[in-house]
Amino acid sequence: MSTIEKIQEELDVLTQETRQHEIILYNDDVNTFDFVIDSLISVCEHTPEQAEQCTILVHYKGKCSVKTGDFKELKPKCSKLLDLGLSAEIV
Repeated sequence: MSTIEKIQEELDVLTQETRQHEIILYNDDVNTFDFVIDSLISVCEHTPEQAEQCTILVHYKGKCSVKTGDFKELKPKCSKLLDLGLSAEIV
């Protein structure tokens, strides 16, 4: 077994163990920009600039990944976004 193959095997194992999930926020015609920005700041701990950029992406692209992490960490955050009336899911 060559050194390159061994390193590749180790990388493959690390990649499988650290699978990250994402909260995807979807566009809607109900919530205002300011409300979405404030929600991302409070729920996802975004900076105002981050929240504004995500909100613009959601508006023009239809969706945006707003938080990445372990499923256990993201579940309550996604639930809170849903409770606020936003459209989101964990993938």
